[in-house]
Amino acid sequence: MQLYNTLSAKERAALIEEAGQERLTISFYKYAQIGNPTLFRNHLFIRWNELDVLGRIYVAHEGINAQLSVPAENFEAFKEHLDSISFLENVRLNIAIEQDNMSFLKLKVKVREKIVADGLQDNAFDVTNKGIHVDAEKFNELIEDPDTVLVDMRNHYESEIGRFKNAITPDVDTFRDSLDIIEKDLAQHKEDKKLVMYCTGGIRCEKASAYYKHKGFKNVYQLEGGIIEYTRQVTNKNLENKFLGKNFVFDHRRGERITEDVIANCHQCGSPCDTHVNCANEACHLLFIQCESCAEAMENCCSVDCKDIHALPYEEQKKLRKGKTVSNKIFKKGRSEVLKFKK
Repeated sequence: MQLYNTLSAKERAALIEEAGQERLTISFYKYAQIGNPTLFRNHLFIRWNELDVLGRIYVAHEGINAQLSVPAENFEAFKEHLDSISFLENVRLNIAIEQDNMSFLKLKVKVREKIVADGLQDNAFDVTNKGIHVDAEKFNELIEDPDTVLVDMRNHYESEIGRFKNAITPDVDTFRDSLDIIEKDLAQHKEDKKLVMYCTGGIRCEKASAYYKHKGFKNVYQLEGGIIEYTRQVTNKNLENKFLGKNFVFDHRRGERITEDVIANCHQCGSPCDTHVNCANEACHLLFIQCESCAEAMENCCSVDCKDIHALPYEEQKKLRKGKTVSNKIFKKGRSEVLKFKK
């Protein structure tokens, strides 16, 4: 019984290209009590592997957080499987605005302590006492209210390329970093202001809204379905789109174009640009913004040192990495002294 991915990303990409079938990029989440996350994880992998689902899925005692890609022809079967799971029946699916068959190249279903790393002790407050969910129309009304404080619950590299006008955008690397900072900065407005939050698909606001209500905020709202669903609603209902730029996404696309506004700049030359890339030096892999001119001049690297390493034969690069600890710490997000034009 296969319980893990056996193909490399390169092999999978070749199969997707050969198949020539349209794929849908989808995300969803659900907070629920899962007694045996490992058993549930294995169940999902077996069934979704049969349906050629690819993606990154986190399962924990507190629920599921999924970003995935499914062949369009298998979507109904995938939806039927979700609906067969009691707490996932009719779960909201955020379907990507811009589709890319290569958005995910492996199926990874992982058991985690949390479906979002928030650093919170959930037994210290009622996680079900959430903020008021609002649709795009109500959200637009709220953020024009002078008594509203609009907060972006995403990280600095996400809000840098796209955000709502007049939103507070904490300069943080992780979701857990933002929680206490926002509470401290807005402490004087716990009773007299409406706290309105948004994120990519809604999952971070789901937990944050309950946390802030626990901390004494009286009027807490969250954008239902996040930026992804907001974009769909303003298009379908012909509403004013108050988002500017790109929505950062956590797959190979790295971003969805929401409006033509380019509000960021190349981290190497300073020209207007909002294209995120990873440094081509595998020992670095720094996420940063790079324009086409700098990509050509720097051979897709973040620095001259990385460019020199990347030019070496692959076996030499491997020797340089040998013995060095590789962890998630190498996947830094735009924090480097070599980036001269980082805001």
